[in-house]
Amino acid sequence: MLASGSTEISSLIERSGLSKQEIAARTGYNIRTVYRWRSGETAPKKTVTDWLSKQVFVNGRYRPAERPAFTFIDLFAGVGGFRIGFESIGGRCIFTSEWDSPCRTTYHANFPCTHPVAGDITALPEEEIPAHDILLAGFPCQPFSIAGVSKKNALGMKHGFADATQGTLFFDAARIIAHHRPAAFLLENVKNLVSHDRGNTFRVIRTTLEEELGYHIDWRVINAKGFVPQNRERIFIVGFRENTGFDFSKLEIPDPDNGPLLRSILHPQDGSEPEDPPYTHGPKGKVGPKYTLTPRLWSYLKDYAVKHKVRGNGFGYGLVGPDDTSRTLSARYYKDGSEVLVRQYKKRPRRLTPRECARLMGFDAPGRPRFEIPVSDTQAYRQFGNAVVVPVVETIARFMRPHILSVMANDRRQAELDLEYAPVEEELQVASA
Repeated sequence: MLASGSTEISSLIERSGLSKQEIAARTGYNIRTVYRWRSGETAPKKTVTDWLSKQVFVNGRYRPAERPAFTFIDLFAGVGGFRIGFESIGGRCIFTSEWDSPCRTTYHANFPCTHPVAGDITALPEEEIPAHDILLAGFPCQPFSIAGVSKKNALGMKHGFADATQGTLFFDAARIIAHHRPAAFLLENVKNLVSHDRGNTFRVIRTTLEEELGYHIDWRVINAKGFVPQNRERIFIVGFRENTGFDFSKLEIPDPDNGPLLRSILHPQDGSEPEDPPYTHGPKGKVGPKYTLTPRLWSYLKDYAVKHKVRGNGFGYGLVGPDDTSRTLSARYYKDGSEVLVRQYKKRPRRLTPRECARLMGFDAPGRPRFEIPVSDTQAYRQFGNAVVVPVVETIARFMRPHILSVMANDRRQAELDLEYAPVEEELQVASA
């Protein structure tokens, strides 16, 4: 469980979904003391910390909030990175959509779903999706990524919104927003979304969200390198139904140049970490031999790098050690592992294990429930390569939370006014009749 430092206590209080008054009443302390815990002025006793932990976790998983601060839906859910982030601030997931069957297997292994996980969102009418406060969607990025566009151009295939299979999935998120009018949404995609098709793609997205749907949006490209040892830039688009003064530029994020190093996610292989089959084995937890590149593959990658260097291209493998950071982990990592190869003493380099990939994406981290990986290595690499970096989403969620609650509070006040004036309106209608 989490330690009793001020940051951890603040997080526990927030994740519990309980008000300061409720925490004071149920722990026997006054409200001022709870605020001092929250600000870090004082630390609660271990009994209080343990009690708060039980409000947040059950059997090593986030406990679904009994009275959630808000509800959300998880579209193009992958393996649940967005869900972790928004459950951590007191939200409850009430609908999930993910078309990929292996992703659904991993999702079910890690999240208690009291609702069905839908498949193809394009086939689901928006009125069959439950009303919600927040819409989360990491809509597929391949049609807009640099690598995806290059590949499709080479094959004479369409990309961006012209890609009928994936590029138009943004509009499925838009039609759901249009129907349910949630208080807010958070969308994620690759950095290249802004410049794709000379800016026309992003212009269409902005026009849809701002002019057609009437939302106040802001966006920011965030490099996850300050959170995890990986150079990974993604664009996040935030929208609110009302103008709350949200300013994405004021979100403080860790300095990418002073982020963690790969030693924080690599298997130590010295006995300090328990054996984790099928990835590590034996009393020292040595990484399995299957992750070391074969002589043929290693020779191919070296020759490939030399060939492209002569041509002046930057293509090649990325060789890293414990004191480095990695390139972006991609969904194609299962093919040859070339973007992140770990040096080995007097041996050929190796791929990351799926467990290390889970750590590299922030799904597995100290103080976080162990993330289950019930699928093959090939599927795991694809899943983590397509995922969001969890601590980035958690940070954005915390920053969004007061703005979300502000819109919801205005909704409640308007509903109360509507109820108050309803009898008067009925009398006026009767009188005019």
